[in-house]
Amino acid sequence: MAERYTLTAREGARVRRRRHRELSDALDDLEREGRGLEAGAGEHAVGGTLIRRLEPVQIVVARLELSGPPGLRAGVDVRGDGSSEAFTGRLRRRVVAHRDGESAYAALRRQLT
Repeated sequence: MAERYTLTAREGARVRRRRHRELSDALDDLEREGRGLEAGAGEHAVGGTLIRRLEPVQIVVARLELSGPPGLRAGVDVRGDGSSEAFTGRLRRRVVAHRDGESAYAALRRQLT
């Protein structure tokens, strides 16, 4: 059986792709990758005088995207302050709402399974 799910990790100019047979394996890999990126996030605010000031929470330092059948498009944005936000869709992205005490990865897993 061919690998059906692709995890694409975009961090700056670097793009990495890994393929998985099962959705659960792909979600585990997405969380492992995202947690590592969260730990390394340390952006500072940019702009302010001539251009709009962007706080670290507004800066996406990495995007992890999961694609697969049938038309599955979802992922997690890792922010400059180390937080993360799950989404579904590709062109029309919709944020996945977190429940109390739920991480972005748990919210995404709940939405997809």
